[in-house]
Amino acid sequence: MIACLWLVWLDVYFSFLFCSEDGKLSCGYSSFRGKRVTMEDFYDIKTSKIDGKTICMFGIFDGHGGSRAAEYLKEHLFDNLMKHPLFMTDTKLAISETYQQTDVEFLESERDTFRDDGSTASTAVLVGNHLYVANVGDSRTVISKAGKAIPLSEDHKPNRSDERKRIENAGGVVMWAGTWRVGGVLAMSRAFGNRMLKQFVVAEPEIQDQEIDEEFELLVLASDGLWDVVPNEDAVSLARGEEEPEAAARKLTEAAFTRGSADNITCIVVKFNHNQIGSTISEDQRQNSD
Repeated sequence: MIACLWLVWLDVYFSFLFCSEDGKLSCGYSSFRGKRVTMEDFYDIKTSKIDGKTICMFGIFDGHGGSRAAEYLKEHLFDNLMKHPLFMTDTKLAISETYQQTDVEFLESERDTFRDDGSTASTAVLVGNHLYVANVGDSRTVISKAGKAIPLSEDHKPNRSDERKRIENAGGVVMWAGTWRVGGVLAMSRAFGNRMLKQFVVAEPEIQDQEIDEEFELLVLASDGLWDVVPNEDAVSLARGEEEPEAAARKLTEAAFTRGSADNITCIVVKFNHNQIGSTISEDQRQNSD
């Protein structure tokens, strides 16, 4: 039994980085295959400086039907976003348009293949001290504010009343097949890729924005391998119990595995350390974020 668990944990990766904007922000991540035969989760962490403002970007991409869509998002989504002409002046619009254009480009890149995989995306983009959280699919981002767990995204499930109405208005159907599915096939109502269901399964994100203040403690982004078995409140409680974000991310993925998650599990924890001033990013840390 011990040997089996050791083999499972061979797929774990941990790291951290620091970036600053009037204070230190620290980040840790944990990602592993878990009980799945293949690994279809990807994540991305990037930092940059544009017009004198520090930009930090965090993303979780959970593939289904294959890993190509999630890998494509890791390779292109944030780069595309930073190239958008309105990124600094209308960040919300830039995120929405970049999500949808990246989906078009992914489908075009796969036009000559027989694959039809897809991916979620849950991203947090920090521009100065303004946070934008965008979501497509059932990965999720939760923030801890004064000790309270507040979801900054809502899972895109086919049985969500507004999603079901949108799908049916487009000529699609939502039916029960072990769980609620679009066309009896896909258990989420929005995703990148999924060419055969594209008329109904869109990549238009829902976006929430927040000004970061002293009450914001930490941010948890994770694939549904975590959220299937760890409620929002538990995730925040476990993360707050660790001093360093990489230890918090590790604890969360371990908790999900111990509680019986059968999926890939990927988690990013971002801590807002308001009492730290002037932190910088080393070159090695910057390379780790690419």
